[in-house]
Amino acid sequence: MRSVRDRIATRIVGRERELDLVLAAVAAGRDLVLEGPPGTSKTTMLKAITGQWGIPLLFVEGNADLTPAKLVGHHNPARVLREDYSADTFVPGPLVQAMQEGGFLYIEEFNRAPEDTLNTLLTAIADRSIAVPRVGTIDAAATFRVIASMNPFDNVGTTRLSTSVHDRLCRLAIDYQDEAAEQQVVALRAPDLPAGLAGRLIPDGVAVTRATRRHPDVRQGSSVRGAIDTVLVAAELAALRGIAAGDDDRYPAAVLDAMIVALSGRIHLDEAAETTPEQVLTEIFQDRFLLAGTDRPG
Repeated sequence: MRSVRDRIATRIVGRERELDLVLAAVAAGRDLVLEGPPGTSKTTMLKAITGQWGIPLLFVEGNADLTPAKLVGHHNPARVLREDYSADTFVPGPLVQAMQEGGFLYIEEFNRAPEDTLNTLLTAIADRSIAVPRVGTIDAAATFRVIASMNPFDNVGTTRLSTSVHDRLCRLAIDYQDEAAEQQVVALRAPDLPAGLAGRLIPDGVAVTRATRRHPDVRQGSSVRGAIDTVLVAAELAALRGIAAGDDDRYPAAVLDAMIVALSGRIHLDEAAETTPEQVLTEIFQDRFLLAGTDRPG
């Protein structure tokens, strides 16, 4: 387990504790719900773990359309007409596929799934098997796990999970990484920045993105993905406008334009806020580049 952890850790920035806890839970045979905002390395960790173990990772989006039939599987209508119902006409859904292959079934937006779909999952979690009509009982392979994720800041269209669901799942809250770790993430995702821009653009991109999470008019700010896109778009704008270094007087305007493109769709304003995403981002820009005086190099 230590060697697996060490290999996985090379692919993840600033998540040592969370990685240890997720590994310990799944190695102990437990199913798990990861609670945290988007862009907090949940999927990255699961991909790294299943990749090291050589098992599949199957994605399912929790929403009102996720019926038990879509989760479990269905009989092919054309073959049923020709051959009648049998195990051979059954097309496995992601739950059955994960059980048979010993993979992780990863359900995003878990608390948006209908109650009857969650009940189907509970049977698989509790018994490690499910009964499929006209197919029989399907037993889960030893490495089968159900991993769910939820966004605690988004309660629109979600349902309250029952005590039965909570009682069968371990839980780990995952928050945003610290500023230094997010700068490392951006540097990994944007490795080819011009030397004259990288040293300033990465800290600026991370700082303005993190500021969206603290703004009083923002209900949910952007994840580090917004910082990555801000940096990449700003670098392309700089190239288009002939900006070669962060001390160019035109550099701040390029960052503001990149922020509008990269972040305006990622922030969710408070319903009572009388403002726009563009106005919020302009305020954040001014705080970073004008009020704090960081439009000056160094």
